[in-house]
Amino acid sequence: MQARRREFLAAVAAALATGPFAHTARAQSAKSGAADIYALPRHGNARVLHITDTHAQLLPVRFREPSVNLGIGAALGKTPHVVGDAFLKHFGISAHTPLAHAFTCLDFETASRQYGRLGGYAHIATLVNRLRSEAGAANTVLLDGGDTWQGSWVAHASKGEAMVEICNLLGVDAMTSHFEMTYGAEQFRANLAKFKGSYVAQNVFATDEAALNGTEMFDEESGRVFRPYVIKEVGGRRLAVIGQCFPYIPIAHPRRFVPDWTFGIRDSDMQKVVNQARSQDKADAVVVLSHNGMDVDLKLASRVTGIDVILGGHTHDAVPQPVAVKNAGGTTLVANAGSNGKFLGVLDLDIGIGKLNDVRYTLLPVFADLLPEDAAMAAKIAELRAPHTKFLDEKLATAGEVLYRRGNFAGTLDHVICEALTKELDAEIAISPGFRWGTSLLPGEAVTMDALTTSTAITYPDVYVQEMTGDTIKTVLEDVCDNLFNPDPYVQQGGDMVRTGGMDFTCTPNNTMGNRISDMTLFNGTKIEAGKTYKVAGWASVTLEQGKTPVWETVAKHLRSVGTVKTARPSRVTLKGVDGNPGIMS
Repeated sequence: MQARRREFLAAVAAALATGPFAHTARAQSAKSGAADIYALPRHGNARVLHITDTHAQLLPVRFREPSVNLGIGAALGKTPHVVGDAFLKHFGISAHTPLAHAFTCLDFETASRQYGRLGGYAHIATLVNRLRSEAGAANTVLLDGGDTWQGSWVAHASKGEAMVEICNLLGVDAMTSHFEMTYGAEQFRANLAKFKGSYVAQNVFATDEAALNGTEMFDEESGRVFRPYVIKEVGGRRLAVIGQCFPYIPIAHPRRFVPDWTFGIRDSDMQKVVNQARSQDKADAVVVLSHNGMDVDLKLASRVTGIDVILGGHTHDAVPQPVAVKNAGGTTLVANAGSNGKFLGVLDLDIGIGKLNDVRYTLLPVFADLLPEDAAMAAKIAELRAPHTKFLDEKLATAGEVLYRRGNFAGTLDHVICEALTKELDAEIAISPGFRWGTSLLPGEAVTMDALTTSTAITYPDVYVQEMTGDTIKTVLEDVCDNLFNPDPYVQQGGDMVRTGGMDFTCTPNNTMGNRISDMTLFNGTKIEAGKTYKVAGWASVTLEQGKTPVWETVAKHLRSVGTVKTARPSRVTLKGVDGNPGIMS
């Protein structure tokens, strides 16, 4: 183990020489010991730590970054729409290094075996405690961008409560949300009551009917349901943290979860909140804690003035360097901190009176092999997992290939889910949502119930079978595709393309709505006809009345029968008009 650690540290030392971690290397140049990626030099008077989209991954994980993350129109070739070698070149990261593995999917299997898993709350806690101690607790604030209380079986079984305990132990000072609300408004409020930090969301308002009926609100005059921002005293200065929760919750999820609330991006309201924080509450600096998705945040930064930094989430983009966006009032930095607990963002600020003097940002990969477990957090994780151990440890099958989910169009794990749906439900076609959460497995690793529920544990999981015409199937694909590739970021919802089984199709992302999907065929080569009816299986429907079988039961049944999991016939998506796009690996 010690030899492995020495080799790992040597690789880290080489990777630190250039690129986004050069300042760390320079600070260590006078030291004789091995390079320490986590030895950040102090800068400024305030430290903001940022974690987002952990999806309740309590233990270290493997997570394959996308090989396809297309930028269309004005986003072509721009952050975050670069992958693979183009990503390394864009950010100045050396190939075949730990950092290259953390930020890209290049040589994923080999690199993952070499550098190990990332994340895990016991390791995150060690890093947070170290960085907080080095900067001083009074100078540090820890922010959580949401999608934290959902994504694992432990979170699901406890309706998010287990993750509240984790957040409290970690010392989260403020958070916003997305999937947290899919436990329903009542449970969400119950979880917030146990959360020791501040919950902030400037873009959630009561419906007119709910307001008339006396629904609980933070501010009845404005109709805001929750506190829009909180002022944190750090480094002797006043830092405003404004919350921006996921703006499309009632559209992306069943409306019944939050029937009394309205959402939206609401950039005009955001401008008012920023102005209030600066003028009324005398904020010296303003940070927006966002769950918009990075493209939305980039547009928001161009339209709203007075924001110093947007710390974003939702689209799971791991971005080593913030993007500077100019607006009428100056410049706003936009950062995004990855997912699944793989990264911790460190924003060091030099805050003056009424202004931000300087910024230094580092997105740290949380390599489990380089960080010992925090004892208290490890004990809490063991306690929370204990009642579910027998269920979670069941081996369903063995991975016969890299099983992963993330990518604009395809994930091998999604193919497995679609195969299970078509076979177990006797359907011609399967449709599976393009969720961006769900960890990865290497060939030879056990596909356990733990791994399966990590990709399926939601509060509307039931499978269904429905008759659909070919025209309806095309409409579904077109609608989701527009969510992904509409040239206006404010129309995007931030997921990946719906996954399909039993059929192939062609996609032309640069086309307009209704004209992106073509050449739909069944696996046997038969063309899907607009007026013909097909038997379609799916799960996680937002509108359909649910059945009684959660998807994990259906997929588990299929996996138990196959032994080794390797997609026999994946759905093929032919892409047109994207040659040379750095958001796709050749």
